[in-house]
Amino acid sequence: MQAFLIDTLNGASYGLLLFMLSAGLTLIFSMLGVLNFAHASFYMLGAYLGVTLAGTLGFGWALVLAPLVAGAAGAVFETALLRRAHPGGPLNALLLTFGAAWAIGELVKLAWGLQPLAAPVPGWLDGALFTYGGAAFSRYRAFTMGVAVAMFALIFAALRVSRTGLIVRAALTHAQAVEALGHDVPRVRTLVFALGTALAALAGAVAAPLFVVEPAMAESVGSIVFVVVVTGGLGSLGGAFVASLAVGWLQTFAVASDVSFGALASRLGVTLAPAWSALTLAQIAPMLPYLLLVAMLAVRPQGLFGQRGEDA
Repeated sequence: MQAFLIDTLNGASYGLLLFMLSAGLTLIFSMLGVLNFAHASFYMLGAYLGVTLAGTLGFGWALVLAPLVAGAAGAVFETALLRRAHPGGPLNALLLTFGAAWAIGELVKLAWGLQPLAAPVPGWLDGALFTYGGAAFSRYRAFTMGVAVAMFALIFAALRVSRTGLIVRAALTHAQAVEALGHDVPRVRTLVFALGTALAALAGAVAAPLFVVEPAMAESVGSIVFVVVVTGGLGSLGGAFVASLAVGWLQTFAVASDVSFGALASRLGVTLAPAWSALTLAQIAPMLPYLLLVAMLAVRPQGLFGQRGEDA
């Protein structure tokens, strides 16, 4: 029972971290209609900035300044490049973000090198929050959960209540009408793109003490983020939240399991080849999110909560 509780909390913390990353991509797609292939690269940039700033100014300042720097870089990228490519169609914008992902990766290598960086957990967040039956749940994972839930609440409230949020939501489907009312729609798009990249960088700064900070970290998480966004429904913030938790729990419970396919087959009265019988659920855990995506596309192609243009 204690292992189940800790695995549930660990899966939730991982899922909420995925949501922090996928929320920005969801917002960008909702507003600009662009699947930003450079999104995971801004996550990596946030991790590197977070480690560097935490070492000089402290962890708290790193969580504030890393998203601001990445958000400013995102605003410059959208204004100088993406805005020019957008009239050419979604393919041009997609290729531009793909090239930006490669460029950011090379810049990170030039600035920080190829070796992994150490990202220690802050002293006030180090250690176990509680122990149950010999199993411990760390304070830092609880902190990441709190940051992700607070971020979700703030974004949801901003989009639903604030005047800026109402303008953003209106610009999603009635851009010309919003512009006719005197609002600068291109500026709104820039702000949304900057916010999306800042959220990705915040996820990177928070995730740095939990994962290896190295140049390949964008590739390792980028595909999972697209699984989350597509499974939840393109443009749906609520869908991204649910899908993130689903992927987090799916992978966590699979990794913690020692069940083999042979044992499952014997319960069903099926005989498998020796190679398949020895295969465990933990060994195929990295494949499970993609199998979930395939199943979702087969059963409900629009994802859990609809398509772009619907309410988040």
